[in-house]
Amino acid sequence: MISVSEAKQIVFSNLYKSRIIEVDIKGAVGEVLMEDVLADRDFPPFDRVTMDGIAINYERYKNGNRTFIVESIQAAGMPQNKLNDTNKCVEIMTGAIRPENADTVIRYEDIEFTEREGVRIATLINDEVVKSKGQNVHLQGTDRKASSLLIKKGVLISPAEVAVMATVGRSTIKVAKKPKVAIISSGDELVDVNEIPAAHQIRKSNSYALYTSMTEMKVAAEMFHLKDNKQEIFNELKFILSEFDVLILSGGVSKGKFDFIPEVLTELKVTKLFHKVKQRPGKPFFFGVAAGNKTIFALPGNPVSTFSGFYHYVKPWLMQSLGMTRTDETLNARLADTFNFKPNLSYFLQVKVSTNQSGELIALPIVGKGSGDFANLLEADGFLELPGDKLAFKKGEAYPLTLYRNL
Repeated sequence: MISVSEAKQIVFSNLYKSRIIEVDIKGAVGEVLMEDVLADRDFPPFDRVTMDGIAINYERYKNGNRTFIVESIQAAGMPQNKLNDTNKCVEIMTGAIRPENADTVIRYEDIEFTEREGVRIATLINDEVVKSKGQNVHLQGTDRKASSLLIKKGVLISPAEVAVMATVGRSTIKVAKKPKVAIISSGDELVDVNEIPAAHQIRKSNSYALYTSMTEMKVAAEMFHLKDNKQEIFNELKFILSEFDVLILSGGVSKGKFDFIPEVLTELKVTKLFHKVKQRPGKPFFFGVAAGNKTIFALPGNPVSTFSGFYHYVKPWLMQSLGMTRTDETLNARLADTFNFKPNLSYFLQVKVSTNQSGELIALPIVGKGSGDFANLLEADGFLELPGDKLAFKKGEAYPLTLYRNL
C-alpha cells in the first residue's frame, strides 16, 4: 500500500498523450488551447473614440474657444477624416477613428446644438466639460502592442477567448484532442435512475456524477454497467479497452468474492501501477495503463470514495494530460475547528469553505456517516487533505484544499 503522495506521483507520471488538432473557432469553446495567440496589430489598432459627440483641437479650447461650427461627420467604420479648420469640430460617433488635427472628444450630453442658415453649431454647456487633452479617446496600442501575447497556451477556451481569436483573424485554432472516456459502474445491486429499486437494490449515482463531471469539462464520455459475472466483465472490458482511451470504473475493486475487476484487468494485459493507497476514503484504488495510450482508474464503489478519487486524481490528471492551466494547485485552507482522526491514513475531510477578513480560506469540517454518505457532499464545498502522520489537527492549521464546488 502506497502513500497519497506516491500515488499522485505515479498517476501524474503517466499522462494521456494528447494529439493536437485544429478546429474552427465556432466550435472551440470548452477545448484546451495548444498554441499562444498573439496580437496581429495594436489594440486598439487606431486612436478610437469612446463617446458620441464632437472632436475638437484642444489648443483652440485652451485659447478660449467654446463654440465650434461642425465641419464634417465621422462615423465608425469610415476612413479617417480631417479637421481642416481647427477652430471648428467634427461630429463623431463611438468607435470612429480620431480625425486628423483633432485630439479631444466632448460627449453630446455636454453640448448644445443650434442651427443657423444651414450651419450646425456646437456650444459647450460650461467650462467643466473638458477635463484634459485627449479625453474620450482610446489611444492606439494602449491595450496591447502588435505581436504581444494575448492568450497563453493551456487556457480552457471560453467565448471571451473566441472573441479575441476572431479579433486577430484566427478562424481556426490548435487544441488538444480529448480522449474518449468510458464511465463504468459495476454490481448487481445497482439499477438505473429511471427504475424502481427492489428492497436489496439502489439506483446508480456514481456513474452519473462521473459522467456529468466529464460533461462539465467538455469531454465526451459513454456510460456502461457491469454485472457481477467474471466472464461478462472480461468480454465487456475487452471491448471497452479496444474502443476507449480512458476507463473510469466505480466498484468491484476491493476484496469481495465478486470483486473481479482487478483480476480481469490483469488478464486483459493492463499493467497495474498500484492498487491500494493509504487514504480514507478510497483505499482500494486501482490505477493502471495498457498498450495504445490507455489509462485505467478503478475507484471503490462507495459514493464518497468515487467522488473523492475523481477530484483528487482523475480530474487533475486529465487537466495535466490536456495541458490545461490549473489555478488550484497550491490552494490551502485553515481549519475552522480542531479535528481528530485516528488511523494512520491520509484523510480527505469534507469541508464547508468561507473566507475570513484577511482573505484566507477557512474550512469548516462537515463530518458525514462514512464513505456511503453521498448526501453529506451537498453540505460541503471540497476536501481538506489531512496527512497520515498526525492524529490531531488544530484549529487554524492550514492544509491542501481540493474544491468540487465553485465558491
